[in-house]
Amino acid sequence: MLSEVDLDLNRVHFLGRVPYPIYLNILQISSAHVYLTVPFVLSWSMLEAMAAGCLVIGSDTAPVKEVIEDGKNGLLVDFFSPVDIANRVEEVLDNPDKFKTMRKAARQFITDNYTVKRSIALYMDLLQKV
Repeated sequence: MLSEVDLDLNRVHFLGRVPYPIYLNILQISSAHVYLTVPFVLSWSMLEAMAAGCLVIGSDTAPVKEVIEDGKNGLLVDFFSPVDIANRVEEVLDNPDKFKTMRKAARQFITDNYTVKRSIALYMDLLQKV
């Protein structure tokens, strides 16, 4: 990839596999978490990034839009537009203070809606209905 794409290696880091506590620390200090997916089941990794207070730049697709409200608790981009994705990432990297409120809103959304206690209660309610 590095032979094909000009990356600023002061801003992009390839870490390989890291222990979970270090992974969480990385999310907490990251400028952005880019989450691109086609309509499918939403991954825990996006929810975890939001819970860690990381700004998610996600694809404007069905599963991501269930959690991210563009401009409020994250940013949505056109999955099929590499230029739009790159521009959004560049905007976030160049203006980190502009997105502090969104980071806090992302974390708050997850703590309000995806706690273990709440998730188990919803799951148990579903089982009772079945």
